[in-house]
Amino acid sequence: MMDPFQIGPVGGIEFRPVKHDIAPYKEVMASWPRDNRSRLGDGKLEFVDEVFGPESLEFDSLGYGPYTGLADGRVVRWMGEDIGWETFAIVTSNWSEKLCARGVDSTTAKQWKHEKWCGRPLGLRFNKESGDLYIADAYYGLLVVGPAGGLATPLATHVEGKRILFANDLDIHKNGSIFFTDTSKKYNRVNHFFILLEGEATGRLLRYDPPTKTTDVVLDGLAFPNGVQLSLDQTFLLFTETSNCRLMKYWLKGPRTGTMELVAHLPGFPDNVRINDEGQFWVAIDCCRTPAQEVLAHNPWMRSTYFRLPIKMSILARIMGMRMYTVISLFNEKGEILEVLEDRKGVVMKLVSEVREVQGKLWIGTVAHNHIATLPYP
Repeated sequence: MMDPFQIGPVGGIEFRPVKHDIAPYKEVMASWPRDNRSRLGDGKLEFVDEVFGPESLEFDSLGYGPYTGLADGRVVRWMGEDIGWETFAIVTSNWSEKLCARGVDSTTAKQWKHEKWCGRPLGLRFNKESGDLYIADAYYGLLVVGPAGGLATPLATHVEGKRILFANDLDIHKNGSIFFTDTSKKYNRVNHFFILLEGEATGRLLRYDPPTKTTDVVLDGLAFPNGVQLSLDQTFLLFTETSNCRLMKYWLKGPRTGTMELVAHLPGFPDNVRINDEGQFWVAIDCCRTPAQEVLAHNPWMRSTYFRLPIKMSILARIMGMRMYTVISLFNEKGEILEVLEDRKGVVMKLVSEVREVQGKLWIGTVAHNHIATLPYP
């Protein structure tokens, strides 16, 4: 046994790496524009140690917010300086302050064993007409809560007779259908890093139909499907594949209906994608790939050996040259890069989850840190 004390990252699990479908590192990095001024590092830290892992940020039809899901299982909303943050919704009746509320420790391993009980709300979307808030929770699937908040109602917890293991992000079509990602059929959110290490591609894009209350599989065999965003005219949607470092398009209308195509190869690992008022798309990227990481991605046998070594993941990552920092990029619907903002020193955040452009400001969420960042834009 190579790692009898389970010190390495995959000790104690059935680890079967496969080859990644990922673009050549040099080709991607050679064509990727850089932000030499690291402008994202000029962002402002907001609500430090008041929010815990605020992955997705949403604003209601009156412009109030942000609303965000926290690592302690709550959805909270900002009520202004006089009131501050208040709990808006929970995803399960299991939630209690004693069991789930750990403050700043919510984004640490201390919370992991409680996540499946407390919930972990990730993607958030308002139906602007009804005022209902739809939630993709990593453990409780797709849910909805009314404008007054409270306990969310489950909508989709199973598909094809099996439980949805890792609901991640969502968007709402004008016909009422809800498209959402199920990141893996093998690993849940706590074990999401194994999806990246293994390269497994069991993720899906799902669609919930409110009139029939049924859930269908739209796409299968995806490698860590993550963020999802409909276009302004809703003829297509974009989604990110985190393991394969790319932005993809799925056509919903027109001659290419039902087909998928590449929009852009990315320099790092994308999370959510969000549209602005101009119909352009902000993509949050944890950067960057390295030559060593590409070698491992194309050689599963090497990963099988490397990640079984009795060495901590943090050390193995440094050996690979991994030094994570934040990049956010703006694309048009053709996949052309319009803007790149970087925070190379991790001043604002080292891991990013989502970017929302609202009234001349970028709101930046992160699943890993206990704050939100803002930046005037443009």
